[in-house]
Amino acid sequence: HFFALTREPIDAAGLARKLLRGEDGAFVNFEGVVRNNTKGRPTQFLDYECYEAMAIRTMAEIGRDIARNWAIGRIGMVHRLGTMQIGETSVAVVVTAPHRKPAFEAALEGINRLKRLVPIWKKEHFADGEVWVEGEWDQSVLGK
Repeated sequence: HFFALTREPIDAAGLARKLLRGEDGAFVNFEGVVRNNTKGRPTQFLDYECYEAMAIRTMAEIGRDIARNWAIGRIGMVHRLGTMQIGETSVAVVVTAPHRKPAFEAALEGINRLKRLVPIWKKEHFADGEVWVEGEWDQSVLGK
């Protein structure tokens, strides 16, 4: 497993290559990227900050729990900190597994828990101001 914070661009494909084992037949790579709007309001860029020691510890707890409860090989979670531009990857969850179904399920569970539980805060910058946003998960899009 691998859990990290970085101020550099995230190389999720490289992480997948490090996590893959010979018995794995699948890997799922979820990347959250900075989009150009929030609910129609044009976004210029984002800033991420966190309580680093607790964030890493929480990511590791989430990942280890997922590894115990899904039929996966390994899981990796990396979140970027600092300023990010539109289109850049801010977070990646990579899951390797012998089969695709548990890899997809574990990756979805991983990003949902990360956004809900890890102490990472996002500031969205707009032309007319800025706002801090807490992690959230829109239940209405589950399964879509």
